[in-house]
Amino acid sequence: MKLFALLSFLAATFVHARQPNIVFLFSDDHALRSISAYGGDLAKIAPTPNIDRLAASGAIFKNSFCGNSICGPSRATILTGKHSHKNGFLRNSGKGLDQSQWTVPKALQGTGYNTAVFGKWHLISDPVGFDHWEILPGQGSYYNPVFLQMDGSKKKFPGYCTDITTDKAIKWLDDRDPEKPFFLMCQHKAPHRTFAPALRHLKSFDGVTIPEPPSLFDDYSNRSKSLSENEMEIDRHFHWTYDAKVRKNERKGIELPGPDRYGMAEYGRMNPGQKKEWDAHFVPENQAFLKKVGSMSHKEIVQWKYQRYMKNYLGTVKAVDDSVGKMLDYLDKNGLTENTIVIYASDQGFYLGEHGWYDKRWMFEESFKMPFVIRWPGVTKAGSRPQEMIQNIDYAPTFLEAAGLKIPAEIQGKSIVPTLKGESKDWRKSLYYSYYEKGEHNVPQHFGVRTETHKLFFLPGSDEWQMFDLVNDPQEMKSVYGQPEYAEVQKELTKEFHRLRTHYEAPPFK
Repeated sequence: MKLFALLSFLAATFVHARQPNIVFLFSDDHALRSISAYGGDLAKIAPTPNIDRLAASGAIFKNSFCGNSICGPSRATILTGKHSHKNGFLRNSGKGLDQSQWTVPKALQGTGYNTAVFGKWHLISDPVGFDHWEILPGQGSYYNPVFLQMDGSKKKFPGYCTDITTDKAIKWLDDRDPEKPFFLMCQHKAPHRTFAPALRHLKSFDGVTIPEPPSLFDDYSNRSKSLSENEMEIDRHFHWTYDAKVRKNERKGIELPGPDRYGMAEYGRMNPGQKKEWDAHFVPENQAFLKKVGSMSHKEIVQWKYQRYMKNYLGTVKAVDDSVGKMLDYLDKNGLTENTIVIYASDQGFYLGEHGWYDKRWMFEESFKMPFVIRWPGVTKAGSRPQEMIQNIDYAPTFLEAAGLKIPAEIQGKSIVPTLKGESKDWRKSLYYSYYEKGEHNVPQHFGVRTETHKLFFLPGSDEWQMFDLVNDPQEMKSVYGQPEYAEVQKELTKEFHRLRTHYEAPPFK
């Protein structure tokens, strides 16, 4: 019996030694345009050197997409490997993710992995399948945040949320069982609205002019009338206190055009020292703006708001990049790099002024695309840029195959391990998208298909179809649905749309 026990122990140790650790670094609403490894007009003025470092030593996917561009549903998809209608978490509200179903942390934990999640969770129900967790309540806060504990209590921590989340994750790595492989989800609130940078990054873009996207003043012509009814425009819906950081007590009776329904909760959370540094940056800039706002044109005011938005957004990204660097340094210093898969991703993309917007939700590229950067020493080719279209339903089966585990039949995604090895065959040629929220930012429900060259989506509420030629119209400024020269493409896309809905067992439109 002793010999049998010893052999079992040695066998388990051998299996664990072969299984890679997995570090999943995750942010919220991170647009590809703001990651310098993806290139683009912000690469030089707003570099992300640590995410770039990960990309340079691994693979970066340009064609990475979400299945439902909203926070909670994307996270549920990642955990389950299933589209929203299958995992039951269709929108941010509701009862929470049903974790009696299969999830990747439960599967990894059940086969001997140490598992932990820190930071933003946003799935209402408490995490299941984790040996340890500390999560933000709801959306959480940037400054001096509260974290929910496993015993049901709440604890407030001084400092900046991105830094605190990272430190908690690293402390867990220090304290874990070193004999077991680990699965760590380090999940940041940043750079989600309200775009509040760490104090050390407040002045990062002083004197810098952020380039405007060509569609900043989109008039929404040649497409669905629903676009002009959205409530996520920098022009009409960006709140002065909450978003632009121009507080009412600074205005001295000056009326500003546009909404101002919300306060600035982050400022209220700050201690006196934090407020002093915050004010030293924002108050002089705000006063300079208020002195001239009366003589500014409407367009100039929108441009000012765009600059303020972008500098705060990009400043918030900088702490996320710091976190990635800190985690990579930890793995290097502790001899963990060679047997650890590191992934950087976000729950969806985000509009950085494209179409005049500052949110997500729509199936347009800026929101639909999500970053995905992966390093797996010995597997990924350094600096590679796979072209396959992957989706967040693919994360769970990828984790499983990497760990040598069987992929359940109920999972709707595909492992990208063969792609990482350069061995993918018969990869998908189309993607399915769904958006189920009702009324948030006045974005209607819509469902669609994307191929390598075209996109088609349906708006049941208004019975409208939209179709875009992504090759000739990459900014998606004109729907070509119903145009004679696109009749054959439209027919094929419609057929593929319904095929995918059948394949994924999507419910009827409501």
